[in-house]
Amino acid sequence: MKHPTWSFLHYFFFNDFNPWLRITRSRLLSIALLSWMSLTLLACQPQKLSTSVLILDEDKRISLESGSSTPVTILAEAGLTLGKADRVLFNGADLPSDFSLPFGGHYTLQIIRAHNLTLIAPKKQQVILSAAPTIGMALAQTGIKLFAADFLVPAPETPFNTDMVVTYRSARDLSITVDNQIITIKSSEQTIGQALSSAGIALIGLDKSLPPDGDPLPVNGQIRVIRVSETVTLEEKVIPFAQKIEYSARLAAGQQKVLQPGQPGLSVRRMRVRFEDNVEVSRVTEAESVVRQPLASIISVGTQAQIQTLNLPGGQIQYWRAVQMYATAYSPCRSGTPKCSYGTASGIPVKHGVVAMIPSMYNQLAGSQVYIPGYGIAVIGDVGGGFPDGRLWIDLGYSDDDYQSWSGMVTVYFLAPAPAIIPAGLQ
Repeated sequence: MKHPTWSFLHYFFFNDFNPWLRITRSRLLSIALLSWMSLTLLACQPQKLSTSVLILDEDKRISLESGSSTPVTILAEAGLTLGKADRVLFNGADLPSDFSLPFGGHYTLQIIRAHNLTLIAPKKQQVILSAAPTIGMALAQTGIKLFAADFLVPAPETPFNTDMVVTYRSARDLSITVDNQIITIKSSEQTIGQALSSAGIALIGLDKSLPPDGDPLPVNGQIRVIRVSETVTLEEKVIPFAQKIEYSARLAAGQQKVLQPGQPGLSVRRMRVRFEDNVEVSRVTEAESVVRQPLASIISVGTQAQIQTLNLPGGQIQYWRAVQMYATAYSPCRSGTPKCSYGTASGIPVKHGVVAMIPSMYNQLAGSQVYIPGYGIAVIGDVGGGFPDGRLWIDLGYSDDDYQSWSGMVTVYFLAPAPAIIPAGLQ
């Protein structure tokens, strides 16, 4: 069954029974033909397309329809300008400056604004303008290559989305001599102690480093760790005993008697011994105490002169002491002085029969007589220097005409009577 409207139109346009209808239908066809031609011409004309863009600028969101495909132009239409180091991301990636957006699409542009990074280093400070996402990437853009041992605060992975101040110290090569080995490390620490600690090398107790641990890292990068240890020991020391002489007239001259035997003392001292790398470098006495006091020996020496007789070819002599002495000879012009000297300490002229002794012996025995085999009887009448080592000595006098040289040990008999006090050297 046909639709009523369609029946009406068919009747109106296709029946020829009414002339008016024929004229009206002809006009309507002309109008329809003109309308179709106009639509056809309009469809053939080029259409102006637009691009839908969402712009994200930090906390700003701007949407617009743009007839341009160039991001810079689109941003300008949105009233936005780019700084020198700002970045534009298209679909999350950096957008080349000459990139054109396809027409008719929906796109998102994101602006990453650059910020100032103030880099504080040991020898300089600089400001870096960058839109890098992290501190490490911002430094990499300036040619700074980071190592694991470098010092960087904040850390390199810290997001860089605002102006920031960063402290940076590059690591240095260090050579550490420790425990008979050499360890090479990289360190960005500021002092030797900090560098050793970061390397796991501890200064324990008295240990020390060269240079000292509080010093900055050395220019040559050389560090030595010295292991220091100390021990305390006790040492015994023998204290020698003194010897006391008591003279006794009850004993014959030359005789001795021990009245009290000597006993050495004993002291104990505390020694602190210091070692550096197992080598002793010092030994210090910290304290010393006497455990046992020494006991002096006491010896009684006889001073009683005993007269003895000696038979000589010309008769007998009596003497109270006979000792071995070193004999030399002198005369007025052979006395060891630049000029001839004829006088003596006693006033007797220098001649055969006058002998000299050291001052201590002369002072006690001046004027006494002695007998020397091969020389004869003489009087102690002069003073001489003797020997530095203190040996018993006698100088035999001569005139220049009868001088004889002596050099050697002789027996000297001290003739009676004996003096009231016998010199110590003859006791």
